[in-house]
Amino acid sequence: MSFCCGASMIGTKGTLRHYRTHIHNVPILFCPVCHRVDIHYMIESEYEILAEYAHGDGVSEVDFQDYVDQRGKSLFENCVNHDNEDPMEVVLSQIDMALDLLGFAKHIGDAGWEAELKKRLGILNSRRNKLKAKRASEGLC
Repeated sequence: MSFCCGASMIGTKGTLRHYRTHIHNVPILFCPVCHRVDIHYMIESEYEILAEYAHGDGVSEVDFQDYVDQRGKSLFENCVNHDNEDPMEVVLSQIDMALDLLGFAKHIGDAGWEAELKKRLGILNSRRNKLKAKRASEGLC
């Protein structure tokens, strides 16, 4: 499981840009709080090789899946959340984890960590409220 600013990162696939080359379907980890994106550690070297070759060949777009065999690699099995989940469920799961951590931070008396967790909870709460408003406007409540 990967963490960023205390939130667990979401396993997904995305498009990354390496100079002028766009590489599609790259396994990444995404932070729902600060939006940091990391290349999944299990394919990092393959990504770097493909990106350098594609850039050197002057290719503008390439699909990672076409060049790198990912069979047998359970890339996202240890991720708490995945991009194919309902966004509201992801946010609620992240809030639950942050609340659990906040309780522990209070228990051990770590005021700095408590402040970080409260800030994170504020961001997640804002995201939850936006999702609720979006669902209400779409009539999905």
